[in-house]
Amino acid sequence: MLTLGTASAAPGEAATGRLEVGEARDGSPVRLPVAVINGADDGKTLYLQAVSDGDELNGLGVVNRVVPRIDPTALSGAVLVVGIVNYYGFQAAEHRNPIDDTKTNRAYPGSANGTTSERIAHATFDAATRADLILDLHQGSTSRMIDEVRVRCGPRHRLHGDCLRLAKVFGCGYVLDQKGPDGQLARIAPNKGIPTVDPELGGCVGWDEESIRKGVEGVFNVLGYYGFLDREVSVVKQTRARGFEQYRSPSGGLVHFERELGERVSVGDVLFEVTGVFGDQRARVTADSDGIFWRSRRLPQVAAGEYVCSVGTNLATY
Repeated sequence: MLTLGTASAAPGEAATGRLEVGEARDGSPVRLPVAVINGADDGKTLYLQAVSDGDELNGLGVVNRVVPRIDPTALSGAVLVVGIVNYYGFQAAEHRNPIDDTKTNRAYPGSANGTTSERIAHATFDAATRADLILDLHQGSTSRMIDEVRVRCGPRHRLHGDCLRLAKVFGCGYVLDQKGPDGQLARIAPNKGIPTVDPELGGCVGWDEESIRKGVEGVFNVLGYYGFLDREVSVVKQTRARGFEQYRSPSGGLVHFERELGERVSVGDVLFEVTGVFGDQRARVTADSDGIFWRSRRLPQVAAGEYVCSVGTNLATY
């Protein structure tokens, strides 16, 4: 039997259940939705989680479509799934955990006796580190972003090559290879010897079917390449960015973008203009480096100093 929380499955079976991670303000238990898919044959274990940021729902869309499609009788190994990590943020439709005002993907490896986010991180980290591979599904919150995968362990880490390979197999087409902040699952789990990546599946309000489709395909690419399923996988070259430049507005007003997501930009190219309410030009912002127009804000109105867009830089193909 393979167990995660209240979900237990014998070889060749699948089960769903709940993983208790604390108590709400009324004293009722907080339980995350989990699934266990226990393959009929021995093999590796994949850990899959989504919604560690409460408004990032494309990963949940992937889980919603992937779990019913995995036949445990045809699976070698096992898949452990936590469908919603940031319980409190998800319920409130907020990015951060509103109980402790924490971004849950900055709380790993967590603490059994810590804040609500640290307790969730502790329980899910315990589940994740039972695996041989980890996929932590994200998106660019509610801003606009290309579909990409992030390798967060840093280029000097002993598992850097393994994480790059996992990102390439997932296959969104773009990889951000940049050491992540402290407390990220994809930064911490490689220290335990487990290749881990953050697929960042676009960015939207709610969820986006095209990004979800890419995420589903990515999960099945991983299942096929690493021997969970008898499935042919073609690993194609990816565009890798090692830098990530963020641009802010020098003035308040309305943003007009001059570049589309995924478009190549060169030094000096205009990224966006800012106008006043009646169309008078307030600012023109140009690219400091060659790269790819990677991410942008969704709403047109900005205050002086507010984030507008990002460019992926130091590009290579691998």
